[in-house]
Amino acid sequence: MSTGTTDSATPMPLADSGLDTSASVPASKVTGRSRLFLIPLFMLTLFSGAVIGMYFQPPGLRMFFKATGLEPGAGTETPIAVAIQKVTSQEEIAVVSEGDVVALGRIIPRGDVIRVATPSGAGDARIAEIPVAEGDSVKKGDVLAVLDNLPQLETSVASSQAIVAVREATLLQTRAAIRASIDEANAALERAEATASVAQADLDRATSLFERGIVTRAEFDRLVARATEAGRDVERSIATLSRYDTGSETVQADIAVAEANLEAARADLARARQDLERAYVRAPENGTVLDINARVGERPASSGIIHLGDTSQMTVEAEVYQTMIGRVAIGDPVTVTAAALSKDLNGVVSAIGLEIGRQSITSDDPAANTDARVVDVIVMLDQDASVQARRFTNLETIVRIDAGRIE
Repeated sequence: MSTGTTDSATPMPLADSGLDTSASVPASKVTGRSRLFLIPLFMLTLFSGAVIGMYFQPPGLRMFFKATGLEPGAGTETPIAVAIQKVTSQEEIAVVSEGDVVALGRIIPRGDVIRVATPSGAGDARIAEIPVAEGDSVKKGDVLAVLDNLPQLETSVASSQAIVAVREATLLQTRAAIRASIDEANAALERAEATASVAQADLDRATSLFERGIVTRAEFDRLVARATEAGRDVERSIATLSRYDTGSETVQADIAVAEANLEAARADLARARQDLERAYVRAPENGTVLDINARVGERPASSGIIHLGDTSQMTVEAEVYQTMIGRVAIGDPVTVTAAALSKDLNGVVSAIGLEIGRQSITSDDPAANTDARVVDVIVMLDQDASVQARRFTNLETIVRIDAGRIE
């Protein structure tokens, strides 16, 4: 029994099996070494996928960014260069590529679009007539619209004109009355002087006769009283005539009152004519009617009823990131592209803003960065490009500035 037990526990010899026991390796070690080769392959695959995804941006990747609210390069101070997708997609591309400054922009007339509003004090007046149409060229002061308060204001002007006419007539009447009074006073003075002269002559004759006792005392006293009364009439006539002298207070006061009333009426007429302008919407500058935002019968909006612009020279307003504005200089050549344009537009940088503001030209993507800090750069298009861009006011474009190319 003991022998059987010993034989069953004894291992079988391996010498006759034909295997080299010194070359055998555990299976776990072989598996571990083979897996080490997968790590570089995995890293290479991961890197290649990231590069391909950033370059082509497949729909799945874009859906991921849209769902998470993330965007490529948003975690850096200066976004990395992103391949421009399609202009028609209007994706936010105000980024910088090597050597150039690329930004979003919009085409505008020289001096931007003017939103013409109703005159101050127009109140609740409504539009009665719009004598212009989109595309019409207008000059400064031309009537763009007429409001329905025109008849009321015209009535005020007519009333003021009538009052002025009355005041003018009153002044003429006052001057004529003064001249008539002067003539009357002169005539009264001449009559009083003639009467006084006759009375004095009768008194002189009666005095000699009274001394010789020919004229009675009663007759003599009557002639003395008559002569005295005639002298008083002369003095009274002289006093009356003096009231109408050119420098007298009476004449000056009467004419001054009439002239003051006339000036007040003329001031009212001037104010009524000024108020009449509240019925007209006039062009503030020469330009072209770009858009009409109201119709006859509507109450004008405070934002303006007509958009006006000087399309004789078109420009582009570009928004450049604040970190890149130092590379832009006045005179840098610029290329402007957009899907709606048949060919690229050329121009030069004509002005650089002095204030850093918030980005206003963005895409429709709700996940797009709308809080970027940018500086406005104005690009003056050349003549051929300006002619081509006249029909595309506010068109969003891609602006590529050849920064640092001028000497």
